[in-house]
Amino acid sequence: MLTLGMNVLVIFLGLWLPKTALEQQDSADGQSDHKLVKNRYIRSPETQETGRCSYTFIVPQQKITGAVCLSTKGYESPGVNRSELQELRDLMNRQQRQIEHLKQLVEVDGGLVNEVKSLRKESRNMNSRVTQLYTQLLHEIIQKKESEVEVAVLENRILNASSEVFKMVTKYRELQQKYGALAGLINNQSVVIAWLEKQCQQNANGQGQPIHLPPLVNVVPVNPTGNFSANRDNMLSSNEIQKDQMASNSGSQDEKQLNQQFLSASSMTLSLPSAAPSGPTATKSPGPWQDCQHVLQDGGASSGIYLIKPVNVNQMMQVWCEQQYQGGGWAVIQRRQDGSVNFFRNWEHYKQGFGNIDGEYWLGLDNIHWLTNQGDYRLLIVMEDWQRRQVYAEYDSFRIESESDFYRLQLGNYQGNGGDSLSWHTNKQFTTLDKDRDAYAGNCAHFQKGGWWYHMCAHSNLNGVWYKGGHYRSRYQDGVYWAEFRGGSYSLKKVSMMIRQNK
Repeated sequence: MLTLGMNVLVIFLGLWLPKTALEQQDSADGQSDHKLVKNRYIRSPETQETGRCSYTFIVPQQKITGAVCLSTKGYESPGVNRSELQELRDLMNRQQRQIEHLKQLVEVDGGLVNEVKSLRKESRNMNSRVTQLYTQLLHEIIQKKESEVEVAVLENRILNASSEVFKMVTKYRELQQKYGALAGLINNQSVVIAWLEKQCQQNANGQGQPIHLPPLVNVVPVNPTGNFSANRDNMLSSNEIQKDQMASNSGSQDEKQLNQQFLSASSMTLSLPSAAPSGPTATKSPGPWQDCQHVLQDGGASSGIYLIKPVNVNQMMQVWCEQQYQGGGWAVIQRRQDGSVNFFRNWEHYKQGFGNIDGEYWLGLDNIHWLTNQGDYRLLIVMEDWQRRQVYAEYDSFRIESESDFYRLQLGNYQGNGGDSLSWHTNKQFTTLDKDRDAYAGNCAHFQKGGWWYHMCAHSNLNGVWYKGGHYRSRYQDGVYWAEFRGGSYSLKKVSMMIRQNK
């Protein structure tokens, strides 16, 4: 813009320069290769009449980069009109004002350019930020969609679970109804059974002969020598609760002396084998062993659970081996101690075994048969009453036959201080509630509430009902009793049946 203004100024100044001067300038620049532009100022007729001369100005067409300085001192154009000079000055002033205005515009334009550059930079930053925000928005949208899918899946699961709960509630109500119907049926059957028992007692086999309840076992005081009481035949049969003669302060001098003898004999026996599990025992081999005596010979000196595999039997069993009691090597085949296991079970349970090996359990008739038929075994029964008095009964030979003979009991000679209440059952088959093999007209397992080698019915019932406290009231003698030790109406606290090979 500044260059354009300077060119205009030169043009207007050239209007009044003498022609000779311009010609001299033209001759001086004659060697220039620039294209010359001629501009002629033609005077009007009025000026021609007054004798004014016409002038021709030649201006080189080039870009002027610096300031144009003209010296007009000592030169005065002849015949210059003042009005034209004033017009020229006014024009120059206007041009200068335009130049100033243009300068201001240029300055403003420079600021605008800088501002535009700043805005462009800011725009680029904003574009980057917008791109970042757009990416973040897309990520959030994707997450939201995934969350919606997960929520939909969870809602479906909740609906399915609610449906299952509803089905379970429906089934539970149905089971409640069935249970109520079964309970009513059982009550009706109990009434019918009671009526049938009453009818059977009144008339057996349609012959009018009454059926008596199984004979009750007398309360037999134990003779410290281990023999039967000489007065056993003279004692009366009773099913009532008997007083604990051992703990009573009353009684005759003979009874007190007998109690003292019993206590002294009991104090000489060893304590019952512990059922508490022990830690791992180092043995020469990891097993299995033939029996607990084999475990003891192999270095297993601690009582605990061992894996036993009898000879000629392709079966293994877990057995609690008692290794501290009377030399060790005893396999525990039965244990009663706290009433935690119900022993009133069917034939299959007694055949396979049940309970907890480190607590109350029955080893199983099959397992006992396999163990006792691989050698000559003896039986040891250790008992304890509720006054912590302990006795034992030992038989020098013990074996049971196979299931084909209903696990018939074979028993040898007795020794001990608890009395012999098992020899009466020797050579008898095993009886349960669902398989009656006793010699009684009814089922002894029904009256005695257990499984045993019943005869007519029992002098011992170590698998009966575990009553707490010793003496118990029951319609039948169905407790855990040993007739020669505290009688049939006294339920023992602890019992352990163990077997070991004869050396």
